[in-house]
Amino acid sequence: MATKEECRGALDKLSENLAGADGEVSRAAGFDRTLSCHVTDLDVTFTGRLADGVIEVADTVAGPPPGRAQIRLAMTGDDLVALVAGELNFARAWGAGRVRLEAGFRDLLRLRSLL
Repeated sequence: MATKEECRGALDKLSENLAGADGEVSRAAGFDRTLSCHVTDLDVTFTGRLADGVIEVADTVAGPPPGRAQIRLAMTGDDLVALVAGELNFARAWGAGRVRLEAGFRDLLRLRSLL
């Protein structure tokens, strides 16, 4: 089972990947939205923003998200680490119910090129 530190590291790596992206991925990530990522097996939530292609984690709280972020993710820590490492396909994990993504329709359209 992935630790809280490994999950935070995965989010940092994802942020680095987005910051270094170009083309369509860069344009898709270049918006400003609140973000939460609930790691279900650890029952911890990372909260922050996706702004200009960078994920800024502002806080880590115990339990489910304290508020309703504009983009909400939920998955196990192992799945988060595997997704960022490229070992788990997002679409398959989402289709199998291993990853939950909630966002407004317009945000989902923009995020699809990131995932």
